Amino acid sequence: MGRQKILALLAAFGATLIYGLNHTIAKVIMPEYIGAYGFIMLRLLGAGLLFWAISPYFPKERIQYEDYGRLFFAALLGMCINMLMFFKGLELSTPINSGVIITITPIMVLVLSYLFLKEPIGWRKTIGIFLGFTGALGLTLFGVESQQNAPNIPLGNALFLINSSSYAAYLILVKPLTQKYHTITLMKWSFLIGLLLSSPVTFTEFMAVEWNALPMDVIWRMAFVVVGTSFLTYLFNVYSLKTLSPTTVGAFIYFQPLIAILYAVLSENDQLDVLKITATFLILIGVYLVTKKRNRLH
Repeated sequence: MGRQKILALLAAFGATLIYGLNHTIAKVIMPEYIGAYGFIMLRLLGAGLLFWAISPYFPKERIQYEDYGRLFFAALLGMCINMLMFFKGLELSTPINSGVIITITPIMVLVLSYLFLKEPIGWRKTIGIFLGFTGALGLTLFGVESQQNAPNIPLGNALFLINSSSYAAYLILVKPLTQKYHTITLMKWSFLIGLLLSSPVTFTEFMAVEWNALPMDVIWRMAFVVVGTSFLTYLFNVYSLKTLSPTTVGAFIYFQPLIAILYAVLSENDQLDVLKITATFLILIGVYLVTKKRNRLH
């Protein structure tokens, strides 16, 4: 295995680790200190400034005219719909639910690749798709018991499904761009486009935050979301896509529910039950069947 591939795999795992911790770290301060949509503006503004601040130290590139449309829709899916649906879902549901449901992303990558790229789907992957969606829909439809700081679990879970679908589409759309442009070039423009597109929805909640009265526990969580979840994860994922396929990058989501569940339970911010365990099992088996390469006899 070459050095470039090892670095790409480490980057993909690093992004997954951050995402897994983020489910609980961000959940704790919503909506008491900042609303979900306000959090998105903080993410896009903070991480966007970081990408633009470091861009002078990297190659200067111009986006070619024929790539404007792809970049626009990639930013719409990855920096607007994806973020808005995930954080609103996290505000309404629980950290474990979010960590479990978003693992259907590799399945959505396969389905979208079949629909738009005409990639074939065999019987094994068909079973994987069925199991994955059964687990996700079961958690969405039957995980209905609201609890403290989770006022509408079914709606939140449904938003996680939209989040996973939009992120899967983002991975497919942005893949060709990663072969043509430097990671920093893509990220600085994507976050700027995402900020402009989402501002009408996010501005009010962002301005409602009492910034001068935030305790340190809230500040470090916000910093983690901006620097870790927004800056480093997108940097890591786009870097890994230069070497790995969207399906391989998406498969790292295997680890996310395990990290999310472990951290949520240890920090006493969520708890496991039979439904969550069953849904996790079905989704992970489904993702395994979807991402497993067929053995060939030589």
